[in-house]
Amino acid sequence: MPDPDPIATIEERLGYGFRDRSRLVDALTHRSFLNERPDLATRDNERMEYLGDAIVDFAASALLFERYPDAREGELTRRRADLVCEAGLTAIAQSLALGDGLRLGRGEDRSGGRTKPRLLASALEAIVAAVYLDGNEQEAITVARALLAPYVDAIAPGELDYKSRLQETLQVGGGPPPVYELVRSDGPDHDRVFHVEARHAGRVVGRGSGGSKLRAEQLAAQDAMGRLEEE
Repeated sequence: MPDPDPIATIEERLGYGFRDRSRLVDALTHRSFLNERPDLATRDNERMEYLGDAIVDFAASALLFERYPDAREGELTRRRADLVCEAGLTAIAQSLALGDGLRLGRGEDRSGGRTKPRLLASALEAIVAAVYLDGNEQEAITVARALLAPYVDAIAPGELDYKSRLQETLQVGGGPPPVYELVRSDGPDHDRVFHVEARHAGRVVGRGSGGSKLRAEQLAAQDAMGRLEEE
């Protein structure tokens, strides 16, 4: 049964009460909703996602720096990549029930937008930015740290960061690093799909498609790792 007040549920689980709830509403507004109902929305969450991404990255970096005092830069980088990857942020978004609160266009809603990892991860980053805009920088960092903290020890470094794993594998013995080439993108602006090839020494070693170039690159690297393991 749908939550009668998803905004209140999100605030409760987030541990932050908005002084101006319109900030949170903006963070939950997808471009498809703005396109269909400009009378009910003045902006979508894309600019907020940009800001939230930077705050989440900082919070993750600080948490890992404190939690692993003996870890070298490479390990910390891999751990951060796994912690703030799309899958990691989606898990946090699901724990906040963000899907119930997303404002989506009819088509996006019918196509399962409330459960799409890309939309959930983007909304989570936008919500962190909403806290910054509603309160201040320290409150946003505090919220981001609280959201990330339970997941800091959840996975081994590099377990989900296939790009780092592929680079390390291919550069054993001094070989060149892989490069990622965007082959094409298709679909409507609010639901683009990017197709990427991972190349090494002039040959294609993996392919991936995703809702963002970064996601497609990760999937291409994962495909390449699978092929290498088979070989």
